[in-house]
Amino acid sequence: MIAVNSARELTDKVGQVLGHSEWLTLPADRIAAFGAVTGDEHWIHVDRERARAEGPFGDVLAHGFLLLGLVTGLANQCYSVADAVRWTNYGLDRVRFTAPVTPSSEVRLALTLKSLDVSQDGARLVLGCELELRDSSRPAMVADWIVLIAEGEE
Repeated sequence: MIAVNSARELTDKVGQVLGHSEWLTLPADRIAAFGAVTGDEHWIHVDRERARAEGPFGDVLAHGFLLLGLVTGLANQCYSVADAVRWTNYGLDRVRFTAPVTPSSEVRLALTLKSLDVSQDGARLVLGCELELRDSSRPAMVADWIVLIAEGEE
């Protein structure tokens, strides 16, 4: 994990991996709960018996948006900016779900600082997010995430 006081201190880290999160599993009940919250209760996500019998992955499949939603919390394990008074999720430039995640999968976030634009009030970061799958050369998800950091007094 990289810990800095100001986003300006990340300037020499552009192009580098800021850190890796801990490995995480997604139990079937957590996947199903996400489906209940979002209304995406397709059987491939919530019906283990049917997914094992009819699905191509041998078990239920984690929702792509669940994987994407993990990024914020996992990123907190990769870097911190002490002087930040506000973080704004500005959006995503690209997202791809590149490999299936089932309850037996373990994932972690590899977070790369792709670009940094510093201003008087803070910074705009583009973070390369790769949700790695343990024992696989193929990630489960890749995305470019844009985060605005406000620094100073609010």
